[in-house]
Amino acid sequence: MFWLQTKKTVIVIFGALLNAIAMNLFLIPANVYSSGFTGIAQLLSKVLSDYTPIHISMGFLLLLLNIPVAILGWIKVGKSFTVYSFLSVVLSSLFLTMIPIKQLSHDILLNAVFGGVILAIGVGITLKWGASTGGVDIIAMVLSRMKDKPIGPYMFVLNGIIIMTAGLLYGPEKALYTLVALYTSTRVIDSIHTRHAKLTAMIITKKTDELKKAIHASLVRGITMIPAKGAFSNETRDMLMIVITRYELYDLERIIQEVDPNAFTNIIQTTGVYGFFRRD
Repeated sequence: MFWLQTKKTVIVIFGALLNAIAMNLFLIPANVYSSGFTGIAQLLSKVLSDYTPIHISMGFLLLLLNIPVAILGWIKVGKSFTVYSFLSVVLSSLFLTMIPIKQLSHDILLNAVFGGVILAIGVGITLKWGASTGGVDIIAMVLSRMKDKPIGPYMFVLNGIIIMTAGLLYGPEKALYTLVALYTSTRVIDSIHTRHAKLTAMIITKKTDELKKAIHASLVRGITMIPAKGAFSNETRDMLMIVITRYELYDLERIIQEVDPNAFTNIIQTTGVYGFFRRD
């Protein structure tokens, strides 16, 4: 367990470092904006510096915006996910302060693409290891558990506000390049983690009881048991079917690896869930 937590912490640190590199070396120098809370902090910092005598660093604003979200996540989601997510935010804020803002390229398209890709790698690997970069991800987790509402429309509105504000204040070209960065980062995150809000896991195992107990100990999800038989070996096994959110995928993978590394697991997209699906 200690080694697992150490690896997870290292991943969170590396992801936060990549986020800061993407912002300070690519997106910020080119006035191209990120998505979510990072984009809000970036835009607020820029607007305050340009239109008021107040100068507040983006890293500090990012930390400030995430404090109430972290409290909400602690209450509604769980301690482990929230602690690692807030750690990611704190480290990102620290790295944003430590790494100097420097323009590596004067080509705004290169900045938008490379900034989007590097940022997405940081976010993607953090999500894949059962944490998040804070902000909208924690809100998505809360909504998923409480009301089963997709985060997509909220993200669309939030990013739309960022893009329109950037376009009005700094010209339509900045808004268009921001769209390029957002599209690039979204595609890369999808390829590293998963774009689907809900997933169905079908697990064929010989250790049914042990696996069932381990899943119930960590995840508040129902499991359907289906008798299965190997067509080639004629061996009788059980198939466990469970529907999870994207944020629970890491925990499920870890449980299967610990209890039955030889289990055959198929993870598929779930487009809709009808009937009882626990969200609290």
